[in-house]
Amino acid sequence: MAKEIKILNVEGMSCSHCENAVKKSVGALNGVDSVTVDLKGKKVTVGYDSERVNLETIKETIEDQGYEVK
Repeated sequence: MAKEIKILNVEGMSCSHCENAVKKSVGALNGVDSVTVDLKGKKVTVGYDSERVNLETIKETIEDQGYEVK
């Protein structure tokens, strides 16, 4: 198990609905252990097993919700 934590800069999140959409979609990915959203800082912190899910998939999942990963 290769546990990693990444902090992503995400534009477009402004409310609790945005926060919940990101948490739910990313949290549903196989291999993701934790998702924390900082609306003010425009950051999403993801804890995941890099042997089960890659960072690109996490970024695409956030972008599929309508937000831009910087």
